[in-house]
Amino acid sequence: QVQLVESGGGLVQPGESLRLSCATSGFTFSSFDMGWYRQSPGTQRELVAAIFSGGSTNYADSVKGRFTISKDNAKNTVYLQMNGLKPEDTAVYYCNANAARSWRKYDYWGQGTQVTVSS
Repeated sequence: QVQLVESGGGLVQPGESLRLSCATSGFTFSSFDMGWYRQSPGTQRELVAAIFSGGSTNYADSVKGRFTISKDNAKNTVYLQMNGLKPEDTAVYYCNANAARSWRKYDYWGQGTQVTVSS
């Protein structure tokens, strides 16, 4: 059974930091591309950061220089370090795992964790 469980969200003030974690099981973590997405009310879910199976990363322009995605293949866990948080970073953050094989595509999601940035 595939599971992606996010944790680490919460309420912080502008300028503060949070570290999100996504613990996974049920699939070959090291061979999947992993991503963090976010969604706030009335908006579409957007990609925040991605880390590919080979270790390369990609970031949304809005978070470059502030957020860092990383993973630990031994722990089957992906992280999102968020520094310099802004009110516009407020959203539900979702963990995603995806892979494309010749026989099918895989796309798994966590349940989300709320991040609120407010003074």
